[in-house]
Amino acid sequence: SQGENQPSPNFNQYVRDQGAMTDQLSRRQIREYQLYSRTSGKHVQVNGKRITATAEDGNKFAKLIVETDTFGSRVRIKGAESEKYICMSKRGKLIGKPNGKSKDCIFTEIVLENNYTAFQNARHEGWYMAFTRKGRPRKATKSRQNQREAHFIKRLYRGQLPFPNNAERQKQFEFVGSSSPTRRTKRTRTPRPRT
Repeated sequence: SQGENQPSPNFNQYVRDQGAMTDQLSRRQIREYQLYSRTSGKHVQVNGKRITATAEDGNKFAKLIVETDTFGSRVRIKGAESEKYICMSKRGKLIGKPNGKSKDCIFTEIVLENNYTAFQNARHEGWYMAFTRKGRPRKATKSRQNQREAHFIKRLYRGQLPFPNNAERQKQFEFVGSSSPTRRTKRTRTPRPRT
């Protein structure tokens, strides 16, 4: 009776094997969010073939569509605006590709103890999506799971902010007035009739 709640070793092996392959049976989940880079302080954006972490909150290129690949934690990440997938070249460089079916474009999502998320490439174990402080992609061959460069926070995409810069904010609140400043006139009261 000891170990009744323990799954059999064969089942554990089955789960490991299935998690390593693309799953054609499970229903795909599709989520939309932004990825906030811990080092650059900006969001990951897919602008054509270029992948950077320099986008402001609400930037249209920072909106990402994340599709599950298996019932595990493997995902494909696509830029909603550019329709290009984040992939990794054989040299460890991040690039945008129109087709995300190859293993180069699949990442394993790893939730870390510090509540950040790291994305390890499915083809090259130990290679992580990472960015420098300036938001440039860091070569995956030099990235590790415990480095700040590979840490991300998922954030909801709320769209373009209503006032992207101060000049536009001031325009929104300009009042229509006379051409020259006027002095406030002293209000005169009409005398009340005494009763």
